Amino acid sequence: MKRKIPSSKATAVRRPRAAARRARAATAEPALRARIERLESIEEIRMLVAKYSLSLDMRDVDAHVNLFAPDIRVGRERVGRAHLKVWVDAMLREQFTGTSHHLGGHIIEFTDSTHAHGVVYSKNEHESGDEWVIMQMLYWDDYERIGGRWYFRRRLPCYWYATDLNKPPVGQLKMRWPGREPYAGTWHDLWPSWRQFWASPPAGAPQRPGSQDPCTLRHDGTPETSRSRQPEPCEPDRDGADDA
Repeated sequence: MKRKIPSSKATAVRRPRAAARRARAATAEPALRARIERLESIEEIRMLVAKYSLSLDMRDVDAHVNLFAPDIRVGRERVGRAHLKVWVDAMLREQFTGTSHHLGGHIIEFTDSTHAHGVVYSKNEHESGDEWVIMQMLYWDDYERIGGRWYFRRRLPCYWYATDLNKPPVGQLKMRWPGREPYAGTWHDLWPSWRQFWASPPAGAPQRPGSQDPCTLRHDGTPETSRSRQPEPCEPDRDGADDA
């Protein structure tokens, strides 16, 4: 027969246990809030990228420029969404009848609670004059949370190819826009693994076919090839085509 514990002793046993549970909960709550906030930030950044593609393709230029920080740099000397709107509007009217951006994998890493960076794949289609140009690229992004919302601080496009639908871009100089001389993209240039892979082949392995233009990084981290300078983030491409 179990001996009944006096109520006063039972209460004394329960109190430390309850206090311990409260202490554990108090310790875990900030960590849980931080995890939830991080997940919400990831989802908001992914939505930001999706809105970029949709607003670009549907020519909602006001919605498009409002995805960027209010003081976004446009080229070397201009700052602000108004300047960005002028450039985006002109680029879309002059270069393309229509566009479609299909997003792929999106990797996001955080510097702190208000700054993050990411890489996102994009497969694009463009109606450009009498040609249908397909493109494979990726964006290197910097994101910033301002006033509780996430914005683009910087978008750096890196291209693998652009070519007419019926002309596979085999070989070098895969950026082949209508009416332009072919030039090299920067698809691999920011990835040390690409060069390391080809620089250290196992014995007997096939050599890398051909050679790419050398790529160096300017002081601001933007890749630059010997044949064609890629556009500044949110800067009009002086060569004529851009990341749209």
